[in-house]
Amino acid sequence: MPDADPTPARTRMRPVDPRLLRYATASRGFFVAIAAIGVAQTLVIVAFAWLVTRAITGVIDGIPAAELTGILTALAGVIVLRAALLWAREIVCARASARVEAQLRAQLVTAIAALGPEWLAQRNTARLAVIAGRGLEALDAYFARYLPQLVLTVIATPILVAVMWWQDWISGLTVILTIPLIPLFMVLIGLATRAVQNAQWQTLGRLAARFADTVRGLSTLKLFSRQYRAVSSIEKVTASYRRETMRVLRVSFLSGFALELLASISVAIVAVSIGFRLIDGSLTLAVGLFVLLLAPEAYLPLRQVGVQFHAAAEGVAATDDVFAVLDAAAEAVPKTDAAEGTAGAVTDAADTPAVVVHGLRVRRGERLLPAVSFTAEPGTVTLIEGPSGSGKTSVLAALRGAAGFEGTATVAGRDVRALAPSAWLAWAGQQPGLIAGTIEDNVRLGDPATGPVGSDGADAEVAGPRALARRALHLSQAAGLDPATELGVQGAGLSGGQAQRVAVARAIYRHLSGHAPVIALDEPSAALDAATEQGLWRAVRTLADDGATVLLVSHRPTARAIADTIVSLQPAEVAA
Repeated sequence: MPDADPTPARTRMRPVDPRLLRYATASRGFFVAIAAIGVAQTLVIVAFAWLVTRAITGVIDGIPAAELTGILTALAGVIVLRAALLWAREIVCARASARVEAQLRAQLVTAIAALGPEWLAQRNTARLAVIAGRGLEALDAYFARYLPQLVLTVIATPILVAVMWWQDWISGLTVILTIPLIPLFMVLIGLATRAVQNAQWQTLGRLAARFADTVRGLSTLKLFSRQYRAVSSIEKVTASYRRETMRVLRVSFLSGFALELLASISVAIVAVSIGFRLIDGSLTLAVGLFVLLLAPEAYLPLRQVGVQFHAAAEGVAATDDVFAVLDAAAEAVPKTDAAEGTAGAVTDAADTPAVVVHGLRVRRGERLLPAVSFTAEPGTVTLIEGPSGSGKTSVLAALRGAAGFEGTATVAGRDVRALAPSAWLAWAGQQPGLIAGTIEDNVRLGDPATGPVGSDGADAEVAGPRALARRALHLSQAAGLDPATELGVQGAGLSGGQAQRVAVARAIYRHLSGHAPVIALDEPSAALDAATEQGLWRAVRTLADDGATVLLVSHRPTARAIADTIVSLQPAEVAA
């Protein structure tokens, strides 16, 4: 599995990435709702400060009890309204976060499918899984804390400063002169935070990739007594992640302290100015108290933006990775459109289209494998053989879009690069690729007509698919396996040969269900005994005789007996 970062270098820091509005349409309504709530909150803040001022100055001036009661009643209503607005903001943020996460996750999966197996083969799938899971879940803090505070800053701060200027221009001017210090320090602190947060995020990706690779190769590591070295490697990455996390926390606490200190000093300057002018009588108590109550509120939104940025930094880093994948998919739109426009036409034009390969040279890094040419007609078995390293698997990888190539490869006269592989190819590779669930779930995996099934067989609607699944298991020489048997992660509970036969059954099922006229099997008998292998060859021959186009990769001499066409590959490589 590649260890390289699946995304390009980080872009410059922006308060809100405009790609969020483009890719997550739910965020547009969120910003409108939050803006409306922000305006209401700002008006409530002004009303609260004014009512508190009226109540205090009224008590000092000795206003009638009835008037004071009315002011206090209005003040209580404002407090209730402010709490209600905070509650509404939490509800809006929670719902918007859930919708945006769902949209981005769905678009991420769609984008990966559009980019194809070749793009995915060059990326670390464990890191992509972390992005789609933990990374997008971190958007909760981004939507619940950072963005609402950012919108409130844009709305509340100018209004509050304008009200202060209207009541006392000296205090308003003081705020205007001191408030830029907070954004300045926010930018400096944000750059430092972004750097340490990105380092933490990348370390988490490496940890996920290392752990996934270790679990996948655990049996091999134990065979060569290397499992302890793998444990040591994971411990080092884990320790690195712990150090990066502590660095993030240190920067967060220090930045929070710096912003609070700046805001406190700024409010103190305003308070001292008001105090001196109250003493010399140039400012009334009502105006001074009103402005003094508004001063902390003017600094608060901007200060909270800096504080909440730390909580949202992981989500921001994750969205960078998500947007990078979506941008890459957007650049591949012409190919995707071609695939969507012709995917269904393959099976419409011919139930078993011919596969024509001419001068196909698979690209592996900076090298090209020798050219391959053959024609696989419907009703035939085309055997691709050769020594290890000759590129047998690479040919199938090129046909299913997992490897780049030069030359031509067509199915029913259409370039395979313009077709979705799932529209015409049923493939079983050397790795079974089983999932947790029943054997029947694994055989029917990816069938668009039916979803996951359990052990109950009462549903008449799935009787047909279940019968096909049993026939596929029979043809793959796995009839002795109970389709209702529950498997663990990666097919735990089956032997290597059994898992391989279930994978072959999955490819056969896809063909029998009419979704893939071409069957490609890569070393399907590698873990089988001679008797089971002969049964599998007879089944493959039967499928071909029934009209399937079969591509078979095998190093076994016995495969020659069922082949109509034999393509022999040489191990040499040619420089690009």
